[in-house]
Amino acid sequence: MQRKENEAVKKDDITVIDLKTARKAVFATSVGNAMEWFDFGIYSYLAVTLGKVFFPEMSNSVQLIYTFATFSIAFIARPIGGLVFGMMGDRYGRKKVLTVTLIMMALSTLSIGLIPSYAAIGPTAALLLLAARLVQGFSTGGEYSGAMTFLAESTPDKKRGVMTSSLEVGTLSGYIAGSGVVTLLTYFLSSEAMLSWGWRIPFLIAAPIGMIGFYLREHLEETPAFQAMKKKHQKEDKQVSIKEIFLYHLRPLIACAVIVCFFNLVEYLLLSYMPSHLSAVLGYGETEGLLLILIVMFIMIPIVVLMGHFGDRIGNKRVVQIGLVGLILASIPAFFMIGSGNSILVFTGLLVLAIFLSCFEGTVPSLLPSLFFTSVRYGGLAITYNISVSLFGGTTPMVLAWLTHATNDTMMPAYYMMAACVIGLIVMTFFVHNTSGKALRGSAPAVVEEKEIKNIMDNPEKHYWWKEERRRIKKRVSKRKARNKRK
Repeated sequence: MQRKENEAVKKDDITVIDLKTARKAVFATSVGNAMEWFDFGIYSYLAVTLGKVFFPEMSNSVQLIYTFATFSIAFIARPIGGLVFGMMGDRYGRKKVLTVTLIMMALSTLSIGLIPSYAAIGPTAALLLLAARLVQGFSTGGEYSGAMTFLAESTPDKKRGVMTSSLEVGTLSGYIAGSGVVTLLTYFLSSEAMLSWGWRIPFLIAAPIGMIGFYLREHLEETPAFQAMKKKHQKEDKQVSIKEIFLYHLRPLIACAVIVCFFNLVEYLLLSYMPSHLSAVLGYGETEGLLLILIVMFIMIPIVVLMGHFGDRIGNKRVVQIGLVGLILASIPAFFMIGSGNSILVFTGLLVLAIFLSCFEGTVPSLLPSLFFTSVRYGGLAITYNISVSLFGGTTPMVLAWLTHATNDTMMPAYYMMAACVIGLIVMTFFVHNTSGKALRGSAPAVVEEKEIKNIMDNPEKHYWWKEERRRIKKRVSKRKARNKRK
């Protein structure tokens, strides 16, 4: 059986990637992710102002609660968006769906900047804000997972890690830009001007960013892996139902959920929760805490790219394991430094956490898409990613705030992160294969130069490493169909 499958390997199946086209895909895809986190940054930094604009009848503390509740509601819509856009992406193509999600993100963010205040239309203003956030969450559900899928399928196998790491560069850049714009407006405008009209400017900026992203994505080609799948017209690749994804791809679903859990938990802890922890729990000035986080994010950008490069060289699995072990060992010392009261030690503690987080940011965008076969890659990744990030990522700031308050222990964030990393290390070690430099599951190898094709044709079993797994799935499908017929 192995011999027959190897003989079926054809030279024309192997994709030769044009690096110029791949870099274009990297840039266009990263713009959408940057816009997502630009919105995340401006909404977080404008929380107090938005509370006064949309909930002026309430006390300051209740205003903030309602504003963040409206922010959190987007996480409810994310799994729904992931389900809808994920299944559409596997049926109609990655490019079409990513174009739609970007338009929805841009328009919903723009609409927030156009909503009349509570003083103008009363409680309807808050309802319109809620509707806009739901649309944002719905579109985001298909955006990040689709972007990972698109890039993983558009880049050569040996450069997948470093090129897909650009998604997290977009994350950091978008968050820095969003928080930077709000900080500048706050500095140059009076409180009255910010409350009257200044808060709208960051949301209005999202429109031109979205249009630029739309133009870039509209001129991209569909991914070679998806085109090849459609060309073959294999029955199992035409459309796989949600039920079949859970029946035959449960192991990658669980692995994906765990990876997304520890990845987002650490990311939200450092980038979203830590400013509040520094000011509310440890007593630092709010501006000082935000500035430290911004500096750390700037430093992270080249480190993320470097980790993506290391992933291509030594394996994405190994780099993630290094990050997990590092956080298990360094979390407590890092939080001791953060709580020391010495600005240099605080910065050092934050940077230590950031370096190990960069291990995930540089490799996870290439690792997650490789868990799934082409026919279910977008759908399986979108469903699992958004459920996991909604349950564990979006709730991280709230859970950590509650745990710290309930126990009166400022080290609780460290313990929480260490527990997640221990679970992650077990799953990564025993249930995840290294896929760096290898073809994606269900796809032919993707190379940079034609001279690489000969080596693949000489050793097809090495480069089509996923065929045995595909055979087992086919066998399970056949048995199930036979049982259904007998019934």
